[in-house]
Amino acid sequence: MRNNLFVLLVFTACFSTAQEIARKNISKVLDAWHKAAATANYEDYFSKMTPDGVFLGTDATENWQNEEFRAFSKPYFDKGKTWSFSAVERNIYLNEDKTLAWFDELLDTRMGLCRGSGVLEKSESGWKIAHYVLSLAVPNENVAQLVALKKQKDSLRLIELKREYAKDKN
Repeated sequence: MRNNLFVLLVFTACFSTAQEIARKNISKVLDAWHKAAATANYEDYFSKMTPDGVFLGTDATENWQNEEFRAFSKPYFDKGKTWSFSAVERNIYLNEDKTLAWFDELLDTRMGLCRGSGVLEKSESGWKIAHYVLSLAVPNENVAQLVALKKQKDSLRLIELKREYAKDKN
């Protein structure tokens, strides 16, 4: 009985340590990714993403596939006029075999408090960002004002999206 308990404790400690090591490595990748943007290091920034990585920005039109995002971002990186996000809170979760991770983070940005969330895949060269979503963090008491502010643009965009979606379904 004691041997079984000892084996269970050792297994649990190893599992917890492996989980914690993976979380720290993932956090380092995310911090380095944000730093590469802040320092306008284009190659380093995109080296942290998978080749088919996706970046979803705060605007409804910003669904950037990797190559499109690279092309859009390049002039900003070239001019040194990029964005600076720094995490102030982060939660990281892993699948059982520690090959896939998802996270959420609160960010200090020029837009105020934002939320980032996404998915990372473990590759032969380490953890890579496969999907990232940036969203504005809006206090609940300000949602009605924000909805009113964007109502006209949203209604026009929704008409376009519904038309495209209906066409794609047929």
